[in-house]
Amino acid sequence: MNTAILQENPTVRQVSRVIKGMPATDGAGVELTRVIGQPALPMLDPFLLLDAFRSDRPEDYLAGFPPHPHRGFETVTYLLAGRMRHRDNAGHEGVIAPGGIQWMTAGRGIVHSEMPEQENGLLEGFQLWVNLPAAHKMDHPGYQEYPAEQIPVESREGGIDVRVIAGATSQGTRGPVVQPLTEPLYLDVRIPAGGEFTERLPVNHNAFVYVIQGPVMARDAGGRAVQLGRDDLGVLARGNTVRVEAGNAEARFLVVAGRPLNEPVARGGPFVMNTRAEIQQAFEDYGQGRF
Repeated sequence: MNTAILQENPTVRQVSRVIKGMPATDGAGVELTRVIGQPALPMLDPFLLLDAFRSDRPEDYLAGFPPHPHRGFETVTYLLAGRMRHRDNAGHEGVIAPGGIQWMTAGRGIVHSEMPEQENGLLEGFQLWVNLPAAHKMDHPGYQEYPAEQIPVESREGGIDVRVIAGATSQGTRGPVVQPLTEPLYLDVRIPAGGEFTERLPVNHNAFVYVIQGPVMARDAGGRAVQLGRDDLGVLARGNTVRVEAGNAEARFLVVAGRPLNEPVARGGPFVMNTRAEIQQAFEDYGQGRF
């Protein structure tokens, strides 16, 4: 890509849709907000699901997510507050702490649990599901796990901070997570009141902005201002640049982009494959202990 041409002729991605998070429960009754994976936005290829969890009431989260299987995609857990212990049936165990990321490739099959390692206080974070291409759905499971101190923070003029989890920014900061199958970009951005954030995006990637703390402003196809509040997701149309403005208070949001796979998707609860026959096989394999 010719960055000089890009800088001279930026095509700003407009907000094509605004999706409001809806209440949902998962695991053993954990209260959460479902953003991708709901009727208004079943998926945004390659992203299959985005859940946000945020509560300081232990009764909302203590039951956690007891052992459950996955096959055919990746789960990405990013914590802002609290601690979550992860265990799987292959003997892998660890704790995700505030600011930490776990990028788990379920591949051909894994059974894991995600349980809060706290009895009170705020638990806040996100889980994103990223699809895998057909040729890699049965890959061996694996992890990319990084604590907060290993995630670089890019400081920009005007008091803007960008935590780079995956991909690279236009200023050259590269996140620790690497996934060439979907080439994801995953940024956690803070901008002060009245500030503006601009970043280059791969032109053919699907992308969204999700608001943690708002409001923020973007533009629609008609150039009109679109306000996004907390738990709103703005689907971004095609272009090579994202531009987001803060209102009269500090704002925080995620910018996520990924290369679409453009393949058939078959879902069956915790399994995501390409055909119904493969989903049935996944249930059979799990039932017979082949995970």
